[in-house]
Amino acid sequence: MLWPDDGQILRYHREVDVLLPIIGASVATWLAVELLRAWRRSRRLHAEIWAMAFGAYALATWALAVGLGFGWTSFSFRTFYFLGAIANIALLGAGSIALHSVTWGKRALNVTALWLVLGFFATFLAPFTETLPMSGIPEGSEVFGFTFSIETLTLPGPRMFAAISGAVGSIVIIVLAAVTVVRSWNSVRRLAYGNLLIVAGTLIPATGGSLTALGASAALSLTLTVGILLLWWGYKMASGARR
Repeated sequence: MLWPDDGQILRYHREVDVLLPIIGASVATWLAVELLRAWRRSRRLHAEIWAMAFGAYALATWALAVGLGFGWTSFSFRTFYFLGAIANIALLGAGSIALHSVTWGKRALNVTALWLVLGFFATFLAPFTETLPMSGIPEGSEVFGFTFSIETLTLPGPRMFAAISGAVGSIVIIVLAAVTVVRSWNSVRRLAYGNLLIVAGTLIPATGGSLTALGASAALSLTLTVGILLLWWGYKMASGARR
């Protein structure tokens, strides 16, 4: 039996690392377009916000594919970090609020829009603390400081925006889903299941780091794809049950 040499194994892993995010980005793009069509038909606020969240998810995954396939640049990594670590979860949280209340959803969207503008400037103005690696997926903690300075002014860095977006967005999604599950379990079981799927889709991408056998890049790409499919399924069940 002929065993593959190290070069063949590395080429195989590289191809898988690039192929999986392309698949995930294609799925996310298709789902974002479907949500956009749903919003154009219904003009519901939650559909609009979730379409933006899925669009951010798709663009972040495309940036991941570009970074893994051609090597990371400042623009591709900053795009991946802003859309994936800051914008996506914040928009999902605002969309979950809008799914429960249009009035509060509008307020949440206004706050989220301001937050994302500040996060965008922080992400694209903050200097790198280390050189970007040409392969793999850089950690934000490796290349960004928690704060950065412009002359004598110290400003919150992208890591701070990512930490707050992740914590607040996840808490909002989980708390609202838990309340809905308790209230609807005996009356509208489909609504309860939809909210459970939304929670699962939110949390699963965070498990990518535990799938070490697949490699960090492949694990993240796989969990991103599974996560957005669960989010889509949960959204369809929850919004359909509410109608």
